[in-house]
Amino acid sequence: MKSGPATGRRKRAGLLRAFSACLVLIGLNQSAPAQTLTSDLMRPVRDGFLPPQDSPLRKVDDNGNAVTPLNPADPMAPSRVGRIPTYGVAPANGAGPTDMGYDSLNRKRKQAKLYPGAPKPKKPAGPGSTLPVQPPRPLTVAPSSTANKAPIPPAMAGTVPGQPQRRRLKFDDDPFGAVGIYAGSFLVKSAVELTGGYDTNPGRFTSPRGSAFYMIAPEMLATSDWTRHSVVVDLRGSFTGYGSTFPSPAGQISGVPTNVDRPEFTGKVDGRVDVSRDTRINSEFRLRLGTDNPGSPNIQAGLSKYPTYTTTGGSLGVEQDFNRLRLTATGNADRTVYTESELTNGERTTNDDRNFNQFGGVGRVSYDLLPGLRPFGEIEGDSRVHDTRLDRNGFARDSSGGYVKAGTTFEFTRLLTGEASIGYAMRTYNDSRLDNLTGLLISGSLVWAATPLTTAKFIANTSVDETTVPGVAGVLTRTYTAEVDHDFRRWLTGVGKFTWGTLDYQGSGRLDKIMSISGDLVYKLNREFWVKGTVRRDILDSNIPGNSTASTVVMLGVRLQR
Repeated sequence: MKSGPATGRRKRAGLLRAFSACLVLIGLNQSAPAQTLTSDLMRPVRDGFLPPQDSPLRKVDDNGNAVTPLNPADPMAPSRVGRIPTYGVAPANGAGPTDMGYDSLNRKRKQAKLYPGAPKPKKPAGPGSTLPVQPPRPLTVAPSSTANKAPIPPAMAGTVPGQPQRRRLKFDDDPFGAVGIYAGSFLVKSAVELTGGYDTNPGRFTSPRGSAFYMIAPEMLATSDWTRHSVVVDLRGSFTGYGSTFPSPAGQISGVPTNVDRPEFTGKVDGRVDVSRDTRINSEFRLRLGTDNPGSPNIQAGLSKYPTYTTTGGSLGVEQDFNRLRLTATGNADRTVYTESELTNGERTTNDDRNFNQFGGVGRVSYDLLPGLRPFGEIEGDSRVHDTRLDRNGFARDSSGGYVKAGTTFEFTRLLTGEASIGYAMRTYNDSRLDNLTGLLISGSLVWAATPLTTAKFIANTSVDETTVPGVAGVLTRTYTAEVDHDFRRWLTGVGKFTWGTLDYQGSGRLDKIMSISGDLVYKLNREFWVKGTVRRDILDSNIPGNSTASTVVMLGVRLQR
């Protein structure tokens, strides 16, 4: 290998470069604090470890000055390799040392010190707390009206808070009353009474003659269940049959037929059309079937049985409200027809002279003075036209008349309801031989709920009736009835009734007084089967000698209803 000046220069240059590198390293070590790019505030501590620039080999103080490195013999910081980092806020961070804070780890805390004399709090149910727990405030409003709720019986609908709204059932004030059946939108209730008994004087003879009898009395009531308009059908009838007929000599006496069987029927259909809130159209169709009352002077001599009459008619009216003022106008039309009379000798006589038509109208004005108190004034006018101009005794009985009356309807807290009025009636006849028929007009219908078990009723009625008695213009009939119903038990009811009335035959001076007192006892087995017993005493007291009668009636029967 050759040696020369070039070789020596290369060796010297390599040594110089190595020495320069050592100096550079020493200078860098002396000036390291001056080369720090970020301050301590910007160097975060992650998971308890310092960043590489702050490791123990390059430790500096807060002012950036270098410090003596850590002793190699000192223990090193734990390694982060394999360690699970933690995030968020540590449990019970910010809570005080007592039990007033919340520790999600449910660790036992230091108990709070109470001031002297303070009551010791009761420890509520549940682990970890001694603070008294106040009960939750009750909810005044349901959380949700549409939330799913447990079903309840229909009878409790509307009584449990939070339950969905349901249609409330109607209150049933008669637990043994007929339930009825629905036919479309109509509620229909029907019943029939089968009765047997004994009447000490069925023909109301001056010399009493008793007889057993039976009675069949069907009835039906149908009412519409509509939000607007209304239809009510009320049909009631009866037939009373006697087991024996009376001897033919009885038929020779006025008012004493040999057969005293009596049919009766009363029916009406009421309709209302609500044209608007303040306008209504009212209508009624009525039918009445019956016979003359036993002992009446209208009964012919020599009859084998009572002739029956039928009265059919209707009404149509308009009712209009003007705020509290109500105006009503109604037109009426009726026709009365009698069947032929059957005599004991087999002959038949006509009763065409008793047939007549009646046409009239009624006007009424009422004012709602107070809640439940509505006074009114009413006026009526009508005319009666018979099928024959003269009756069997030669009197022209066509007439015209009417009445005026004033009264009030009332309803006081449902304890006293009804209507009462007083007025004056007059009727004039085409025959000058017949006096004008006039009289005081009293009518009313009151219902008093004295107690939940006792109800009292009072009914007063006045009517002007036709007659065939020669020289008599008509009969002014007044009746007054008082009735008391009392429930001894829910299934046992007692009914007491008293009726008093007068029949004034104007033009003849005859005045008959009628009186009836009765007692009923009703035993209700269930809603469909009742047992009924009745005792009644009827008295007719006439100022004409030989026309006063009396009778006692005893009945026992059953009522079937649905």
